[in-house]
Amino acid sequence: MRFGGIVALDRVSFDIGEGEIVGLIGPNGAGKTTLFNCVSRLYSPNEGEVLLAGHSILGLGPHRVAALGVGRTFQNLALFSTLTVLQNVMVGMHSRTHSDFLSNALRLPGVRREERAMQDAAMELLAFLELTSVAHHPAAGLPFGTLKRVELARAMAGRPRLLLLDEPAGGLNHEEVAALATLVRAIRDRAVTVLLVEHHMSLVMKVSNRVVVLDFGRKIAEGPPAAVQQNPDVIRAYLGTDVGAS
Repeated sequence: MRFGGIVALDRVSFDIGEGEIVGLIGPNGAGKTTLFNCVSRLYSPNEGEVLLAGHSILGLGPHRVAALGVGRTFQNLALFSTLTVLQNVMVGMHSRTHSDFLSNALRLPGVRREERAMQDAAMELLAFLELTSVAHHPAAGLPFGTLKRVELARAMAGRPRLLLLDEPAGGLNHEEVAALATLVRAIRDRAVTVLLVEHHMSLVMKVSNRVVVLDFGRKIAEGPPAAVQQNPDVIRAYLGTDVGAS
């Protein structure tokens, strides 16, 4: 992926197995969010392929990719502040709905049934994320950690096969990060594959089956968390020094 003369992603390639939690780490500017934007089809890479279950998704728009089962959160909260928590989560189900403009305008019985089913599914997600008590509260004014879980609920509302989490621990305190680690594992247990971008290293190393490391748009390491932590190229990328140098 190029932006003018800058190569943001340079021959980056890795696989994610179904049911895995894969951590994607690297210093600022390494290309992590750019990769997320390519997978979720906000960007179109200049070269290469993005495959979901063996099929290319590069010819599809973001809404079609969401309908196929790719969900994501964002570094900066992207909630609708005037909508309730429940309404924000139901927005995430839009790619799964079947009613058209005319059916909605006429409020046909099928539309009402679909809305009830959406509301039931959204409330189940809110219960899973311990958000039932704020279901009817506007997003505006809620604590930051709560809003992070609301965005996570909205991303899960589309029933993703692959969930892209972009720095979910950003701005959370120690207790909230510990709870997030448990939550990410629980999400995986709901048959969701997770790709996690995060600067909070202890979280990444605790929950990931594998870790992929980017630096200046290139993959410099991949493997189990313990091996990646000891990789000299990874240490050099983060610390800017050779291993063992004084």
